Amino acid sequence: MEIRRARPEDAPRLTALMHASSAYHGDYATILEGYEVTPEYVERHRVYAAVDADDVLGFYALILDPPELDIAFVADEAQGRGIGRLLVDHMRAQARAAGLTKVRVVSHPPAERFYLAVGARRVGTIPAKPPKVGWERPELLFTIT
Repeated sequence: MEIRRARPEDAPRLTALMHASSAYHGDYATILEGYEVTPEYVERHRVYAAVDADDVLGFYALILDPPELDIAFVADEAQGRGIGRLLVDHMRAQARAAGLTKVRVVSHPPAERFYLAVGARRVGTIPAKPPKVGWERPELLFTIT
């Protein structure tokens, strides 16, 4: 497995991986309705994919201004193999190389435990924004050293 910069032609595969995530079924499905990772998004931001042969196992998007981990997903079938931790470590290295000292994450509520386990700290709560987001979301921060 390697982590490489995503290419615009990866956008449909990244979108498919994101929409297949069981973490966003049921009550959380509304947040992804109509959302896609576009080729333009991939070109504009630092989007990296964890790939094994030709399979995309996970990806993340780091926005530099303001610094935020905007999207992070690991395919359901690849979870539990340390890929999420590798992606976060990679994101931290990219943030450090870009001169960032902090990276914000607005987390999917069930993912908060993961982010805390990989070094983020909770700094607040983002209120619900119905109808698309009917739940509060944890706001976390990675300190980049």
